Amino acid sequence: MTPYTDLSLTAQTAYAQLFDAALSSEPMRSIADLPGSFAAKTVKGHKYWYFQYTEPSGQLRQIFVGPDNDAVAALIQRKSSGSSRQALSALAQSAGALGCAVILPRHFHVIRRLSEYGFFHAGGVLVGTHAFLGFGNMLGVAWGDVSRTQDIDFAHAGKNLSLALPANIEVHIPAAIESLGMGFLPVASLSSKAGATYLNPREPDFRLDFLTTLHRGGEKPYTHPQLQVTLQPLKFMEFSLENVQQAALFCAEGAVIVNVPHPARYALHKLLVYGERTGTFAAKGNKDIMQAGCLLTLMKERRPWEVEAAWKDLISRGPGWVTRAKRGLRGVDKAFPALKLAGWLKLPV
Repeated sequence: MTPYTDLSLTAQTAYAQLFDAALSSEPMRSIADLPGSFAAKTVKGHKYWYFQYTEPSGQLRQIFVGPDNDAVAALIQRKSSGSSRQALSALAQSAGALGCAVILPRHFHVIRRLSEYGFFHAGGVLVGTHAFLGFGNMLGVAWGDVSRTQDIDFAHAGKNLSLALPANIEVHIPAAIESLGMGFLPVASLSSKAGATYLNPREPDFRLDFLTTLHRGGEKPYTHPQLQVTLQPLKFMEFSLENVQQAALFCAEGAVIVNVPHPARYALHKLLVYGERTGTFAAKGNKDIMQAGCLLTLMKERRPWEVEAAWKDLISRGPGWVTRAKRGLRGVDKAFPALKLAGWLKLPV
């Protein structure tokens, strides 16, 4: 049984129009009135565009615009204000009515507020199930029940300068979360400092997690000086933060452009996460396997070369990576026998 259904051509067109309108609206609202210029930079072999301008104080600032693609190229040419929120809301309602996946309004409020405060401009990436939900619209399909969650997971490269999208903009994440008025409180870490998770005491299942890559401090939480938020390092996270993409997440109220991992890297990262889980955390592995299997089934059919390139990169990173990936392969092959993942990627398990 195919773990997804194709969206109609009309729905795919509606999403494309919404994405283009949101891309025009959100970044340009920040830079339309600023004297400055666009500049391209290459990070890990991938080209990204930034808008750079000088503040009255004389300090040079950069705002992340997006990866080098047709949509960003059109945005650079226009350099004009995009659609209003009212227009975005109409487009979002149309896309949702046609079958594109929408997110819960309260989740949208959180993600949009962090966007308004500049989190994604500063190199932030939306990971986890919300990214997976966005992949469906990006790739023209609808997932089943594996695309729902109460968590919102954010990531940033942190100290990993080789991965970080270059930006020196300062973002006060705690102020952004407090401004929502939704009752989120930081969970204290073992050091009694604010941790990398925010919870709503009235809704303990609704949580915000802030993640980063491992660094010299190991798994010790790291407070990012420009984001002013604590990030929790996770093994293998750097794999998902290379070659980031953009997606539009939306509900009936409007749309927001977010940075997300590349779908192939997201799927293979899920294999690593599954292979790393132990004890009580192993129970969460089913969601990892389901999301990986859904994405890999789709990409094997339509974009296999992207998975193969990401896989080649993964297995080049050492025996620890391969060991955990093998565990993930066994899990996916058990849940999705028709995929024959181990045979496709030519790795015996």
